[in-house]
Amino acid sequence: MLLNFGVNILTYLISTSSTRVQGFRSFVWTAVSYHLKDRLKLSPSASQFVSSVAFFPWSIKPVYGILSDCIPIKGKRRIPYLVLATLLSLVPWPILGLNDSLRNSRWHLIIFLTAQNLGSAMADVVVDAMIAEAVRFERSSFAGDLQSVSWVSMAIGGICGSLLGGYALNNLEINNIFLLFSVLPTIQLVSCSLVEENSIGCKALPEFADFNSSPFMNGNGIKLDEDNFFKKKSNKSASRRKKGQKNGNGRAVLHTTSQIYEKSNSLPVNWFHSVKIATYSLLRAFRQPIILRPMAWFFLAHITVPNISTVMFYYQTEFLNLDASFLGTARVIGWLGLMMGTFIYNQHFKTLKLRKILLWAHTGLAFLSLLDMALVSRMSARYGISDRNMVLFGSALSDAINQFKFMPFLILSGQLCPPGIEGTLFALFMSINNFGSTVGSFVGAVLASILNLSSGSFDNLLLGISIQVLCTLIPVAFLFLIPKEATGISA
Repeated sequence: MLLNFGVNILTYLISTSSTRVQGFRSFVWTAVSYHLKDRLKLSPSASQFVSSVAFFPWSIKPVYGILSDCIPIKGKRRIPYLVLATLLSLVPWPILGLNDSLRNSRWHLIIFLTAQNLGSAMADVVVDAMIAEAVRFERSSFAGDLQSVSWVSMAIGGICGSLLGGYALNNLEINNIFLLFSVLPTIQLVSCSLVEENSIGCKALPEFADFNSSPFMNGNGIKLDEDNFFKKKSNKSASRRKKGQKNGNGRAVLHTTSQIYEKSNSLPVNWFHSVKIATYSLLRAFRQPIILRPMAWFFLAHITVPNISTVMFYYQTEFLNLDASFLGTARVIGWLGLMMGTFIYNQHFKTLKLRKILLWAHTGLAFLSLLDMALVSRMSARYGISDRNMVLFGSALSDAINQFKFMPFLILSGQLCPPGIEGTLFALFMSINNFGSTVGSFVGAVLASILNLSSGSFDNLLLGISIQVLCTLIPVAFLFLIPKEATGISA
C-alpha cells in the first residue's frame, strides 16, 4: 500500500512538472514570436507559416501513444519514452541559445522548433497515459486529484510564463531566454529518474484487441444509434450489464491474439502485430458514425475559420505600439478568462445540449471579432475606449468563450471512447483538434498573403476580420453532426 502510494505521488510530481512546462511554454514562445518579427523580419503570413509547421507534431499524437503502448523499451512503456521526449524538448533550446547562425536561419529554426514540439507532444501523451494508469489503479481514491492538478498546474504555468515572458523580453536577449527556458525541461528530465516503472517483459501487448467490447456494437454486431447511445449512457447499470454480456467475446479475441504472439519468437514481429492491432482497432472505432460525425464537426469548426492571430500580434506591436510586458499581462488575463470559462461552464452550462452550447460559443466568437473590427477601424478610440482596455477585454472574453467550445469537445471525447483503446483514441481526438487548428492557421496565413497584410501595412486588416466574422458562423450550419441528445454532463 505504501509503495503504491509512493509510486502515485511520483506520478503526481511528474504529471504536474510536465503540465507546468506545457503551460510555461508561453514564456519562450512569446520570445519566438518577437524573434520571427524583429530579427528575421518575416511577414505575418510567413511567421504564421513557420509556427504552423513547428506545431504540426501535436497533430499526430496517436502515433506516440501506439508506439509507447505496443513497443516497450527494455520492457518499459512509459519512462523511456518520457525521457526521450524530454530530451527532444530540451536539446533545441540550448542549441538555439548558443548558436547565432542557427537561430537566425529560418529553416534551421523550423527544424529545431518542430523537434521541440515533437518532444513536448510525446511527453504530453506519455504523461496522460501514466495518469490514466494511476487513476485506473487507485480508482476513486486518487482519480480526481491527478486530473484536477494537471489542469491547475497548466494554468499556473501559463500565468507565470505570460507574466515573466513579457518582463524577460524587455530585460534579456532572445538567446538568454532560450537558455533560461531549458532549465524547466531539465528539471522534468531529473524527475523521470525518480520513478521506477515495473517491467512488462519484451512482449508486445495485445490489449487493443478487446475492441469487440465496444459500446457501439451490441451482441449481434449491430451498430447502435447515436441518440440511443447517449440515452443509454445515463443508465449506468444497464451499461454494466451490456458490457458483462460482451466480455466473453473480448476475452476470446484477446486469448486468440495472445496465442499468435506466443507462436512467434521474433520480437519485431510481435511489435508489428501489436502495432497492427492497435491501428486497426483505432481506425475501426473512428469509422463509427457516432464518432466520425462529431469529430468532423470540430475539425470543420477550425478549418473554416481563418486564424489571423499573428497579423493581430503584428498590428498590436507595430501600429498600437503595445509593449511585450503588456501583451504578457493580456495573456495572463486570457488564462484567467479560461479558468473563469471552465467555472461558468461547470456551474451553468453543462446540463445544456451540446448543440446549443456550441451555437452560442460561435455566436460569441463572431461578436468578439466585431470588437476587433471596432479596434482596427479606430471606432473604439473615437468613443474614448483605450486600445489597452480593448485588448485586455477581448483577450479575457475570447479565451473564456473558446473554453465553452473546448469543454464540450473534451466531454464528448470522453463519452465516445470505447473501452480498451481510451487513451489512444482520445489522443486521436486531440490530434484532430490540433490538426484543425494548424490548418486554420495555414488558411489564415494564405488570407493574410492574399490581402497583402505585412509588417507596417494593415490597410486590408478590417476586411480580413470581416471575412473571419462570416466564416465563424459557417460551422453553425453543420451542427447536425453533433449528436442530438448529447449534453455537457460527462457520463
